Amino acid sequence: MSIVLARVDSRLVHGQVLEAWVPSVKADCIVVANDDVAANSFQSTIMQAAVPSSIKLIIGTLEETAQILSSAQLLKKRVLLLFVNSGDALKVRKMGVDYDKLNLGNMHSAEGTNRYSCTIALDPADIDNLQEIAEQGVTIVSQCVPSDREQGWHKLVKFKGR
Repeated sequence: MSIVLARVDSRLVHGQVLEAWVPSVKADCIVVANDDVAANSFQSTIMQAAVPSSIKLIIGTLEETAQILSSAQLLKKRVLLLFVNSGDALKVRKMGVDYDKLNLGNMHSAEGTNRYSCTIALDPADIDNLQEIAEQGVTIVSQCVPSDREQGWHKLVKFKGR
């Protein structure tokens, strides 16, 4: 199994992922890692309907995701791994899922967040989570679509004066 893209995208499976990222990284499997989404059969059904039949979609809890990604089940797959938030990305990493790069795609504004780009809003917990992930040797970049230039997440945070 090869994780070809690990991405934080609060919208999860949507047009930008399916039309831009999947072809760019040649993914043939999408894994959505989130406890709430895994428990929501309606949301899971909607995502399944959006994904072409040629692409395997797995929606699991964080623990299920760690187990699946460490098993032989996806041995020959090119996996695009999606997280709702930075906390999930950190937890799965702590469970032994190894990815060397984390893409920050869409992290939308909510109460307590500061906007760092048009698609990235972070709260203090996000910054702590990302720092811990980075300290494990993971490169963290902001990149909305493949044609955009990658920007290191530290540059975003420093730009806003943190």
